[in-house]
Formats: sequence, structure tokens, C-alpha cells
Amino acid sequence: MDTSSLDREEPEGEHLPEGAEPAMTTESNVSYADNTFLSEVESVIPSRADIIAIGGGKGGIGKSILAANLGVHLASIGKKAILLDADLGGANLHTCLGMNTPRQSLSDFVSRRIENLQEIVASTTVPGLGLISGAMDLLEAANPKYTQKIRILREVSRLDVDYVIIDLGGGTGFNILDFFLVAKRGVLMVSPEPTSVENAYRFLKAAYYRRLKALEMNWELKPIVHDVIRNPGKQGLRTPADLLRRVAEQDPEGGVYLQEQMAKFPFDLVVNQVRSEEEEQLGTAMQQACRKYFGINMNHLGNIPYDDAVWQSVRHRRPLIMDSPDAQASQSVRQIAFALGMGGE
Repeated sequence: MDTSSLDREEPEGEHLPEGAEPAMTTESNVSYADNTFLSEVESVIPSRADIIAIGGGKGGIGKSILAANLGVHLASIGKKAILLDADLGGANLHTCLGMNTPRQSLSDFVSRRIENLQEIVASTTVPGLGLISGAMDLLEAANPKYTQKIRILREVSRLDVDYVIIDLGGGTGFNILDFFLVAKRGVLMVSPEPTSVENAYRFLKAAYYRRLKALEMNWELKPIVHDVIRNPGKQGLRTPADLLRRVAEQDPEGGVYLQEQMAKFPFDLVVNQVRSEEEEQLGTAMQQACRKYFGINMNHLGNIPYDDAVWQSVRHRRPLIMDSPDAQASQSVRQIAFALGMGGE
């Protein structure tokens, strides 16, 4: 059904570009062929480590730089951490750490040349910090199947460290969404550019529906949820929050369950490359829009200012907080780490 004729209400906040609003729609880029993945991982794979995933709607917004520097911060306070480069097909996290390309990567694990994920953890120049390099040579490794994803997450859960930080690729592919959604904390990165904000909302909407589909598999809500999603105009719905309210009307018990579970949606927000006081308000505007349109409370961890020290550290092939520890961007990264509960003892 074409929903283009439905009235669409703009999210509040002048930072939100036209077309970026997460309105109700039947269109989706997300495949649900293996949406039981999330349910299975959550039920059978408890993790020893706190898993933090960093994602976003597009590339080039600073995900790898943030991941690398959070790892360095954790090591500096005595925590054991592993960085997992899950930008499958375009891994470059090793470059942010000043390393050459590791000899072994996820390609070796996915292809079963190596069975134990711990064996491909490369040492970094930072004591206490390891790296699992992403797949760069196999199409199969860049697009893991259901059983391969389960195997990867099962091995990640067995890593004997305090934290695993997953650096995800850009976009809304279901593999990216699945790794984001199984994390204890999912950090969404955005820059104050219209394309970045628009793509961030697309990522949020895609993750929201994929999470919803996984939840309704655990309840006999499938006919109700499918009917509401497929016929939003008939149902008089304009936003995802309206969907949950309508499900609750038709099945109060199941609706309460879905609302409670979606309220736990693990979304944190970091705004990168902030240049002005106006751009500093983007996080607040996105928080308000997510509360209104999705019915969820997105936690704004903080902003990272535009800082020449960032690109200089990349050229120097050194983590930012080691290359320029007193830079404004370095201070912001440490504040974000503390907001994530990564404080010192």
C-alpha cells in the first residue's frame, strides 16, 4: 500500500532535514528472514564482557575513531578490552591504532581456518587492549549468514575481558543492525550535516522495526503487528509510537510487554564534529524527536567538537587521546566514556 499521501508531522527542532522524520511506513530495507537471531542470542549467549556497539547511518562520521579511543581509555584505567572491527569488507580500525594490517582476521574465523576467536586477537601498542581485525578479503565474511553470526557472537561472549567494543560499518543492512542490537549499549553517531541526520533516523527506524520483529516472535502477536505495519493508513497510524499504542489496544497484555521491551531499546547518541552553539543543540532535538515518534528515551552521551587534533592524530597513526591528550576532542571522548560507565576505580 502506498502511504505517501498520509499526513506527516515534522519532528520538532530546526536541525532535522526534510525527509528525515521517522514516520510510519510500510517500506523497509531490512530483511526479516532471520529475525529469530536476536531472540536466540539474547536467550542462549550470556556475555562475560560488556558489549558496546558503535553504529550510524553512514560512513565517515567518526565511529572508528571513537571506538579506538574508548578502547585506549579503558586500557588506561586498568580494564581489559578488545576492539572488534565489524566493518565487514572495509575494516580500518587497525589504522586508527597505528598498526599494520593484522595477519589474521574475521575472514579466518568465518572460513573456519581458525576455530577459536581468541586466536585472532592481535596485540596492540596499548597494554590491555586487543584487536580483532575485520574481514577484508572474503565476500562471505563480509556478509555472514545466520549460523555464522551466531558463531561469532557465541565466541565474542566467551572472551575473557571487561569490555568488547564493536565498530560497525555504515548503513542499515540487517547484519549491521543485528550486531548493534545484541550489544548492551548501542551508540549511534551522527554529525551535524543534513545527510548524516537523515541517515541516522533511517538507521534508528530500521533498528526499531528489526527489534520489534524479534520481540513479537516471542509472543502470539504476529497477526496483529503485521496487520498494523502493512496497513498504517487504514489503522490511522503515522508514527512507530502509534503502532505500539494500537497493538496495546488490541492485545493489552502483549502491548504492555512490547512497550516495556522497546523502552529498553539500547540507544545512546553521540554528536561528532560540532562547530557551533546551534549544532550543540542537535542531540537534544533528536532526543525529543525519538521520544515523540518512537516512544523511546535516547540517551545523549555528549558532543565531540570539531578539532584539528583529530585529523592530525589520524595522520600520525596514533589514537587521539594519546596523541593530543589535552585537546578538546580528547576531553569529550573521556566524558563520553564516563557517561557509558567507563570510569576509573
